[in-house]
Amino acid sequence: MTSALPEFDGWLRATVERTTAVLDELLPQPAESDPVQLHAAMRHAVLGPGKRVRAALVLAAGEASRSAGGPPDVLDVALDNAAAAVELIHAYSLVHDDLPCMDDDDLRRGQPTVHRRYGEALAMLAGDALQPLAFACLAQMPIAPALVVQAVQLLARAAGSQGMVGGQAIDCAHTGHAMSVAALQQMHRMKTGALLEASVLLGGVVAGASSTARTGLEAYALAMGLAFQVVDDILDVTGNADTLGKTPGKDAALGKPTYVSTLGLAESRSLLASLHDQAQAALLPLGPAAGRLRELSDFIIGRSS
Repeated sequence: MTSALPEFDGWLRATVERTTAVLDELLPQPAESDPVQLHAAMRHAVLGPGKRVRAALVLAAGEASRSAGGPPDVLDVALDNAAAAVELIHAYSLVHDDLPCMDDDDLRRGQPTVHRRYGEALAMLAGDALQPLAFACLAQMPIAPALVVQAVQLLARAAGSQGMVGGQAIDCAHTGHAMSVAALQQMHRMKTGALLEASVLLGGVVAGASSTARTGLEAYALAMGLAFQVVDDILDVTGNADTLGKTPGKDAALGKPTYVSTLGLAESRSLLASLHDQAQAALLPLGPAAGRLRELSDFIIGRSS
């Protein structure tokens, strides 16, 4: 009989602490190396308060996919590197999204955005510097070189023009214009979903997931990648700055197409429930090992920030 899973909130807190410690070690210390202000801006972007959902997805997918062979401590190091890499890419994207040329936001994770604290030029450079650091982090994983290559390719696709950056470009091009539901889903699968999907799949790749496990992870990742954005769109309408840690109502103010503006609030919530069901069903072939992924889907659907 398998032992009961530790209480989820405690596991998530431990995951945040674990990943933050890895990131703290990876990021240059301003007092130790120049350029001091650039390194301070990078640390401000990455080490502020956050849920580390993407890192948690990497670690949970790795736990669900762990193959019988290989030293557990070596695999843990590799998964920590992969979790840190997706958080670095996510942090860079937030720094750039907040710039005046994009969303022009003043608040992120309850703190001043990087460009408000350090200026626009340094914020842009901080984001630029976080990207190569993410791939350097993947390159250091102590696993088979072929798996390292797969991981690098996976994250590069998710972050590039066919993924996150491409989705942001489509978003910018459609500000003030309505979109069909299909077009909206494609945009958000690229802009938000791609990195969330990559987080799940990276955990599987690093842990040596079987083909059956990968199929389940892919379906789960697709559903949760879209679900995360639906929640974001709902919270932008229903949330407040104290809870969200960022400015609510920005999408409507900027005329951005969202699930709520396209479908309405009630239908957006119905879509969210359907995506949650799809994610849970996708994990059935993985059995009890996917318990954390199931809990994460509940957490993502029910989050308030």
